[in-house]
Parts: sequence; C-alpha cells; structure tokens
Amino acid sequence: MSTPEASGEGFHRAFGRPPEGIWSAPGRVNLIGEFTDYNDGFVLPLALPFATQACVARRDDNLVRVASAQRLEGGRFSVVDAALDQLRPATTSGWVSYVLGVVWALREAGENIGGVEIHIDSDVPIGAGLSSSAALECSVALALHDLYGLKLSLQELARVAQRAENEYVGVPTGIMDQTASLRCRAGHALFLDTRTLEVRQVPLDLEPAGLTLLVVNTGVKHALGDSAYANRRRDCQRAAKELGVAALRDIAPEKMDAFLAQIADVVVRRRARHVISEQSRVLEVVGLLESGRLAEVGPVLSAGHWSLRDDFEVSCAELDTIVEVAVASGACGARMTGGGFGGSAVVLLELAAVQAVTMAVAKAFATRGFGTPEITEIVACDGASRVA
Repeated sequence: MSTPEASGEGFHRAFGRPPEGIWSAPGRVNLIGEFTDYNDGFVLPLALPFATQACVARRDDNLVRVASAQRLEGGRFSVVDAALDQLRPATTSGWVSYVLGVVWALREAGENIGGVEIHIDSDVPIGAGLSSSAALECSVALALHDLYGLKLSLQELARVAQRAENEYVGVPTGIMDQTASLRCRAGHALFLDTRTLEVRQVPLDLEPAGLTLLVVNTGVKHALGDSAYANRRRDCQRAAKELGVAALRDIAPEKMDAFLAQIADVVVRRRARHVISEQSRVLEVVGLLESGRLAEVGPVLSAGHWSLRDDFEVSCAELDTIVEVAVASGACGARMTGGGFGGSAVVLLELAAVQAVTMAVAKAFATRGFGTPEITEIVACDGASRVA
C-alpha cells in the first residue's frame, strides 16, 4: 500500500484537489472463534498490518464520487459517481458498494452526511478471509464520522459499517470484523462478546516467548455472498430454534451432547456442534493467553480447524494442507480463518521454526499442484485511526 502522502497524491490526481484528511483501517485475522459471531458468541480477532486508506474531502452538493488506486484503467482513475438521494440497497455491485453502503447507512441512521469525494488505497488481500470489506467500510466510516463531526462511539460506528454490508451489499456477516477493525489494539487480541458487545484486550506478546504468527494466503478466492455462507447461518438458526434457545451461544458446553441429540437432521446437528465447541475453544485460548501459556494455544487452534473441516464443512484442500504440513513441520498449531472455502490460515509457531514451516508448506503446495501461497509473519496492530 502507498504511504499516506502517496495516497493523498492519488486523491489529487483523481479529483483535482487535496483531501481534507486520510484515515486507515486494518484487516483482521481471527485467532479463534469462527462462525460464532452471528450466534451471539465469543470471538478473538487481532488487527493486521494490512490496511485500507481512505482519503476524503467534502463536497457542497449531493454527489458521492469514489475512486481507487487498485482500480485504474489505462493508468487513469475510474471515478464512480452516485447521488446521495439515489443510494438504495442492491443498486450497485462490486467494491464500490461497500463505500456507498457506509454513506447510505450513516444517512439511514439520521446523520447529516453530504456530498463527498473518496479515494481508496489498500493492501488487504481481497478474498483471503482477512476482512478486506470491513477495512474498507471502517476507513470510510471513521473518515465521515470525523469530517462531519458525528458523536458515535466506535461500537456504534461498527454497527453502521455492519449494516452497510448486511443491508446495502447483501452479505449476512456478523459484527466481529467491523469491531476488530475499529477497536483492536497493538500487542493484543480482542476478546469480544458479540451479544453484549463487551470487549477485553487480551495480551498477545509472542516474541518474548519465542513465538510468532504466520498468515498463509492460499490464493483461493472465497465470496461470502455465496449461498454456502448463508446456508450455514440458516442451519445455526434452525438448530437454535429446535433447541428452544435464542442462539447457540446459550447451550452450555457440558450439556452439548444432550442438546445435540434433540436435533434430528445430522447436518444441522454438526453445524451446532461446531459452534458450541468453538465457544469453549475461545474461552480456553483467552485463559491460556492470560496465564502466559502461549504455546498451548496451538493444539486448540488445530482442533478448531478440524471442527471447521468436519462439522461446519467450510475448509478446502489447500487449507487442510497448510494445517497438516505446518504442524508436522513443528508448528504449535494452525487453522483456517475467515469465511472458509479458500482464503487464509493462521499458524502459531516458534520463531526458530519459521523457515522450516514456510519451506514445507510451499513445497507441499507445489507437489500437490496448488498455487503459490503467500506467507507473512504478523503482529497484532492498532485499529482504525486518522493518519494524516
């Protein structure tokens, strides 16, 4: 991604004037707690060093103009224009819908948002399960919040961004991604209760313990708008209804087997088993991190992956290969992260094992005819902020 200065120059090229400011919001990797967010459960994401920058300036009319450094045509910016009073859900498609959706959602919330020009620059990999959409939404949302002097809390702003994705774009995601992009802190994972929206910053200081995290992007694109994601959500809702609870979060882990026996459909039963057991894994990882038993987090991550593979059925051959090979090569543990069907995996390992694990995964991908994986060592970063 460009520096803020270069992004500002891009805005000037697109719109013929400097921006009023530049805001940045990160992507996220979810350490543990997959598909629990829309079940009122617990999640544990951290913000990535990958981020989206939004250069923004107000206009004195009702026009929204949007350009992106990643969407040049013949070296020139392709600017999308939309009238504020014409913004409607499902009337646009592609990346620009996430931007326009935030403008729409703020206005729907009663905020007096006027015309605006927005230039986007991002290095969050798209379709990699690292929440490029939330980074885009939250950078724009924070920019508009500051420029128009709004009085929303970060969590209220996360709700606005989620509404943009759910209602304007039409993707039924939970609240985790937007909350993580806005509220994560460097050196910590964010323990979020998606029912109460209470958060706790959990220390994630791996280097002194001789540990680190890798994110491995398979290069296999996923699309959360696909029917498979919506089907998983419906399965969970059906399970909760059959069990007579508001959400699967309400099933105590020690009573899981007895409750699951009440679900006749074997597929719905498996979906519920993943969510209920994943709840326990989130709490276990939080406890291990807070007690300094960092390496012991690894096997919990791997157990979460096999649950995602077998019970939730959202993994793929590339993701399974990463987990199998990484652990066999000395990693403490690994699992897929994000919506699945491709995307990325997160690997917890000793610093001394980084080279061996990286080489083993790359070799396995080549041997099995997969694409070349992108492997990045990461640290937990800060959430969204104004950078210029």
